[in-house]
Amino acid sequence: MALRTGTPAPLRGTVVASALCLLLLGALGLTVPAAGADHQEGDGPGTPSAAVAVLYREAAQATAKYEEVRKAVTAQRAKSKVLEARLTKERQRLRFFRKDVGRLARAQYRAHDDGLSLTANLLFSDDPEALMENAGFASNADRAVTHLVQRSADAASALAGAERKVRANREAVEARTAHLASLKRQIDAKLQSARARLQAQGESAVLAGRCRGANRIEQAASEYPKEPWVTPVEDFVLSAGFGGSGSHWSQGHTGQDFAVGIGAPVRAVGGGHVVRVSCGGPFGIEVVLRHPGGYYTQYAHLSSVAVDQGETVRTGQWIAQSGTTGNSTGPHVHFEVRLTPDYGSAVSPLPWLREHGVRVE
Repeated sequence: MALRTGTPAPLRGTVVASALCLLLLGALGLTVPAAGADHQEGDGPGTPSAAVAVLYREAAQATAKYEEVRKAVTAQRAKSKVLEARLTKERQRLRFFRKDVGRLARAQYRAHDDGLSLTANLLFSDDPEALMENAGFASNADRAVTHLVQRSADAASALAGAERKVRANREAVEARTAHLASLKRQIDAKLQSARARLQAQGESAVLAGRCRGANRIEQAASEYPKEPWVTPVEDFVLSAGFGGSGSHWSQGHTGQDFAVGIGAPVRAVGGGHVVRVSCGGPFGIEVVLRHPGGYYTQYAHLSSVAVDQGETVRTGQWIAQSGTTGNSTGPHVHFEVRLTPDYGSAVSPLPWLREHGVRVE
């Protein structure tokens, strides 16, 4: 969400709300920093901020592997269905063929069921040559029938073997899918727990009115985009838009909300300079950047920041983690584009992003 103009005090500014928040933080094992400096040391490698970042990567990797194996299972199932249909058809054809062979054999037996051997028939035959010719035809027919029966049996055996192989492969892939699904559920459960701790840590900073300092998040080179401008988060859903009305804003929504889970990496939409890192007030934890050309961008309702005021950042650099601090009803990133670093100078952010070549769905 965004700022309620005319209500500059934090959403949780009452004494009762503060007391309840303190009790919650104590139950989670977190403490409110003592009054003093406006800036505290950032998180170490074992803290909620770092844990969430690691779990986000693991969850993404597990999801990618799960989807890859799921597609393989789908392909194996389709292949098995084709093979099973071929096998059923071949077996049906073989049954009909064997019935025809049986009828032919019985007919041949009845035709020669006079109790005489071929030699005797030749002795008493009026046309021995015709009898020999017919006997040759019958022999050739028997050999052809035997050959076809063998070929059909070989084909059925081959298809049955192929079916067993595909079934075994499919079962192995499905077992792998079940394992990955279980792993994904475990990671998601850990991520939910880490998110809760991270959000509580952010609430602690907002309640104290000062930030904890940069909680550095290791970012691989491949995680930096090649484009000069990007969206503030990945894998988002657009929610409240610019200029919208509601109970949370007295004069209209001043930014664009990107709905994401708590702890999602928030990135600089373009290269620039960090001009503000602050905690407390309706925006909760926020970061403001200045970009070449005179524009500023704001990222608010965060749970943690990954940069310090005065730093220079590049496009796509992780500057914070999403949250729901301040005047917020759910996890998201409130994103503004401003003409100055201060509230009240915002312009519509989606057209601005599109003008800078960013595709926003």
